[in-house]
Amino acid sequence: MPIPSRVAGLAALLAAPLAALPAAAQQPPPASLQGPVSIQQQGSFFVGGRALRSDSLSTIPAYAPSGTITIDQMYVRFQVPADAGARRPIVLVHGCCLTGKTWETTPDGRMGWDEVLLRRGYPTYVVDQPWRGRSAAHPTTINPVKTGQAGPETLPTVFSAGREDAWTIFRFGRRAGETFPGMLFPLEAQEEFWRQTVPDWNASLPSPHPTVVALSALAARLDGAVLVSHSQSGIFPFQAAASSRQGIAGIVSIEPGACPAADSDMTPYAGLPILILWGDFVQESPRWAPRLAACRDFARAANAAGGKVELVVLPEIGIAGNSHMLMQDRNSIELADWLMGWIGKNVGERR
Repeated sequence: MPIPSRVAGLAALLAAPLAALPAAAQQPPPASLQGPVSIQQQGSFFVGGRALRSDSLSTIPAYAPSGTITIDQMYVRFQVPADAGARRPIVLVHGCCLTGKTWETTPDGRMGWDEVLLRRGYPTYVVDQPWRGRSAAHPTTINPVKTGQAGPETLPTVFSAGREDAWTIFRFGRRAGETFPGMLFPLEAQEEFWRQTVPDWNASLPSPHPTVVALSALAARLDGAVLVSHSQSGIFPFQAAASSRQGIAGIVSIEPGACPAADSDMTPYAGLPILILWGDFVQESPRWAPRLAACRDFARAANAAGGKVELVVLPEIGIAGNSHMLMQDRNSIELADWLMGWIGKNVGERR
């Protein structure tokens, strides 16, 4: 039976390799972002985590099954520019099915937000959430099933977002293979983007969520950071602030999977500069439209209780075409500069 043309076209689109860097990747960044950059300090470390004693660490003879490991820790990579002055450190937290790579070089080879922020003078901290990327997962949730000591119902919930499903989640179009008119994500480099996705363990993590615990510890360590979250991680800075405001100077939540409920306690957010930022085509998405509405309700409730919450939908201020992955869209540098302007105006520098 012949394959329908639309299905065949979709299969080719999703499977096509990235033959070469597209023309857009050859375009230089703005002159103000070119040239050498002076870095005062760079490195990496972990925050959070706990020791766990287990008899299910290994199922291979070369390694003992019993011992102590560390789990729930969060990896942090940082760069501090020489001209940081009193600028606030920025913490970048990725969303579902991804890692800190979200904020690095875009799929089509342009400068990522981590470098843009650095070159604009901001100390920049990029994390891998616990159980993803360079933050270790938890083998003792799997090995007991393999050895027959536990039933399959005890296995952790782990999932990957398929390309077809991710296409609509990231709002490239209404359905896989179709594109919203004027959408700015560089689809010619989609194969490079799909390489960024990883298995997601979020549904299996304990409570309190290790990312929230680690963000609280990191904010306290940095003593005045702006926490920038995206998608699945959107709620985490709010939860960290509800636990303790120590070290949290502001929150930027980009297209959050959830905002705090409008009928919840607003005390933790009183006086705290908060930006909730949304891209385009939100009303076209049954997944995202209700979440935007709920965030609007939260913003109204928080501001009525003394909050400083600003909710911005980019098309409403004249910026059209942005996908859910707006930090990788073609206008990502302009958006980063806009965001830094908001931080400078609303959060300000260290005193």
